[in-house]
Amino acid sequence: MQSLTRALPWLLVLELLAGSGQALGAEFHVQRVQTEVVEDVFMLEARLELGLSGAPLEALENGVPLDIVLDIRVLRRIPYWLDERVAVLTQRFRLEYHALTKRYVLSNVNSGVSQTFDYLEDALASLGTINNFPLIDRGLLKPNQQYMGTLRARLDIEKLPAPLRPLAYLSSQWRLASDRYRWSLQR
Repeated sequence: MQSLTRALPWLLVLELLAGSGQALGAEFHVQRVQTEVVEDVFMLEARLELGLSGAPLEALENGVPLDIVLDIRVLRRIPYWLDERVAVLTQRFRLEYHALTKRYVLSNVNSGVSQTFDYLEDALASLGTINNFPLIDRGLLKPNQQYMGTLRARLDIEKLPAPLRPLAYLSSQWRLASDRYRWSLQR
């Protein structure tokens, strides 16, 4: 019995390593992004595919809130040099499951607005639909310059409860992030 007690931590580590592959259906992907100018402001429209499974889904369903972050940048293209950051925007959302009501709550941490959903898929679809988001005032962009935007969605493991963070650092199931989607802003 004592040898089993000693071996248990090692068995847990082996299980963690064996299950560290990305879980099926758990990925973040930016499908499309476009901007249009409305009253001299670039308005962002985007569609993201956000999927949870494995450890993050289990944690959510056991009451652990998940923070999902949208990192948005506007860059001025400089030939043969690094692009200049013109604007950096961060939109943070918190997704929670309330076991008593069996509902998912999606909160925009920036604005404080919350919505409730019966199904996780509906909450993720709502989060993945961005409409009429004011990106940048056109007057802030210099004429005759090339500008581009980037958008990336990611799960913020730094906001997880402290006891869960070490597991999240070690397991690829928790490293959910889309590629940085790039598009051109037409002044």
